[in-house]
Amino acid sequence: MSVLMIEAFYGGSHKQLLDLLQEEIEECSVFTLAAKKWHWRSRTAALYFMQTIPPSENYRVLFTSSVLNLAELVALRPDLAKLKKVLYFHENQLVYPVRKSQERDFQYGYNQVISCLVADVVVFNSAFNMESFLTTIGSFMKLIPDHRPKELEKLIRPKCQVLYFPIRFPDVTRFLPEHKLCQNLQMTEIQDIEEGKGLKTLIASRKCKPDDGLMRNSSSALESHPTEKQEGLSESLMKLNHIKKSEGTSAYHAREDKEHMAFNSCSMLSWPMEEKYNVASKHKPLHIVWPHRWEHDKDPELFFKTLLMLKENGLTFDVSVLGETFTEVPDVFAEARRELGSSVLHWGYQSSRDDYLKVLCMADIVISTAKHEFFGVAMLEAVHCGCHPLCPKALVYPEIFPG
Repeated sequence: MSVLMIEAFYGGSHKQLLDLLQEEIEECSVFTLAAKKWHWRSRTAALYFMQTIPPSENYRVLFTSSVLNLAELVALRPDLAKLKKVLYFHENQLVYPVRKSQERDFQYGYNQVISCLVADVVVFNSAFNMESFLTTIGSFMKLIPDHRPKELEKLIRPKCQVLYFPIRFPDVTRFLPEHKLCQNLQMTEIQDIEEGKGLKTLIASRKCKPDDGLMRNSSSALESHPTEKQEGLSESLMKLNHIKKSEGTSAYHAREDKEHMAFNSCSMLSWPMEEKYNVASKHKPLHIVWPHRWEHDKDPELFFKTLLMLKENGLTFDVSVLGETFTEVPDVFAEARRELGSSVLHWGYQSSRDDYLKVLCMADIVISTAKHEFFGVAMLEAVHCGCHPLCPKALVYPEIFPG
């Protein structure tokens, strides 16, 4: 059996998924377009692939992301229409944020809806992505002036399923500072520790001491430590900065942010944050990392506004702003770089994967201020590198980071 894999926007998570599938599927043929000018890819990719994909009797399955207008492609290439067609949604255009409602181009969402109608299987990377798409189809179609289609959700929903985005986490042990190695030991070897197996060997191999909080916290390693209320981003960072500086800090509580974004400081890393940060070096400022695309939907304005407010209040911190840039970069990045000055440790896309992972491993906190997120690979990668996640209690985040 041969799988025909098509990606009209071969970059970022789209590339990451396709590369992984190529490694796992022996018989596959891959056709891609570079990750440039997304809007034009969505409009015209079907015509390009109609001409570039050679006919073959070996194709059995067609796999593509929802950037491609699948309905157009199978109409242009009837030989591909008979394949089992799998459509994967990294994001959906029905709820993708725009700065003004007038900027939403009806065609992109419409393309995704009709692609679902011709697909045999429709896969979403999260339940949030799937439900936000399906439950918005009805109101979206009301934008049509007359002769509106009805009950499309009922036609599409039976085809749909959630398949969380597959991530192959690299071994980052060689990049981790000592306090994160101890933390990693607690999480990965917790079962052996509880059963008393190989504890001395494990401690010796990671240079951790039994009295550093590891043993007394091992029994609660998989428990969460929820806050009593939701707190704003600035309040969360101020508390974390205080924990970094002092010992014996009491557990913090939450408060609604004036920006109306509730942040969930998810405790993915087992023991209470006071103890975790006391294990870390107390002499270094809190290191904050923001590893997202440099675009407005990630709300860099809120992130930088908060950091500058903390700076004005005399709090010291280090910040690394990573992530990809595209044709248009919001002006706030240049302004923030200048105003943050010596607080900046790293700025911009890292030239190699190892460089990127090293920054994540040295950071304490990873932050998302996203207005939209359907999965959030960068946040999970940072957590894998030992960062504590601070993110909105909205979008996909409660699904990925329950707490």
